[in-house]
Amino acid sequence: MRSLRKPQTVVITGATAGVGRAAALEFARYGADVALLARDADALHDTAQEVRAAGGRVLSIAVDVSDADAVDAAAGSIESRLGPIDVWVNNAMVTAFAPVDEISHRDFARITDVTYHGFVWGTMAALKRMMQRDRGVIVQVGSALAYRSIPLQSAYCGAKHAIRGFTDALRCELHHRRSHVRVTMVQMPALNTPQFDWAENSMAHAPRPVAPIFQPEVAARAIRWAATHRRREVWVGASSIKAIVANQWVPGWLDRYLGRTGVDAQQDTRIAAASRPSNLWQPVSALHRVRGRFDADASPSSAAFWLDTHRGLAALAVAGFAALCFGVVRRPG
Repeated sequence: MRSLRKPQTVVITGATAGVGRAAALEFARYGADVALLARDADALHDTAQEVRAAGGRVLSIAVDVSDADAVDAAAGSIESRLGPIDVWVNNAMVTAFAPVDEISHRDFARITDVTYHGFVWGTMAALKRMMQRDRGVIVQVGSALAYRSIPLQSAYCGAKHAIRGFTDALRCELHHRRSHVRVTMVQMPALNTPQFDWAENSMAHAPRPVAPIFQPEVAARAIRWAATHRRREVWVGASSIKAIVANQWVPGWLDRYLGRTGVDAQQDTRIAAASRPSNLWQPVSALHRVRGRFDADASPSSAAFWLDTHRGLAALAVAGFAALCFGVVRRPG
């Protein structure tokens, strides 16, 4: 698959922890200048130091992505200080682990404002500048939950579904206008990020990702690959592929299966939920880092992602193996 031009200026929202921080470091290692957008000024400072050490110029802007005017103003500052935006990565999110009837209207709206509207405002800010130049890439950091919802995360799942619907509509408009601006979505598996240490939670125990779990660096590599290759969507990890495909064929069975298993699978029975911090309305400064507490359970690589991004090599290997097997079968005894 033909790669795109090397990005010079990359913007990442939710850039101070987890996938966003890992992606910032990934782009910096490949020579890009990186603009970091997030709420916490101290965490932005720490992340910026890491990005500089990785080799990139960096600009940090404290912003809440639910504020459309602030996001647009940040985009203007980035272009005036780092140059034209080549890649905009929408990644910022918040969530709550709670049944629908235990989430307040205010908290549900907050999750939607950050996790859905934040993507919309970021996309609009990027488009406003990219359309003038008729180039640029917008990467929507999605999830298998954009296709297959699970219990206890209704607001987050709803936001991820909405992002996919919004993105599909935008693609149609770009095609109609024969625009060279490109939008791609990367559907992630369960990841070892700090969100499970600070997400709003009403369960008896601390939340945990549903296994299998991957390290955030896997997600970061997928984001950079999606930004530099022509792929409409990238599904990361065999678990994402299975969830998305299974939901197309047996959604009712998955409803029942997840009803039986999904609540317990998202609870870390080693840790009680009492007195744990929440970043829903205010950032939790002390916990900003790339990885969460599940290093022992998380994989640093994904064979499925490698195969997906090396389809030519995989096809050649399969053809070679088939030819070898055919030759062995036909060889005289």
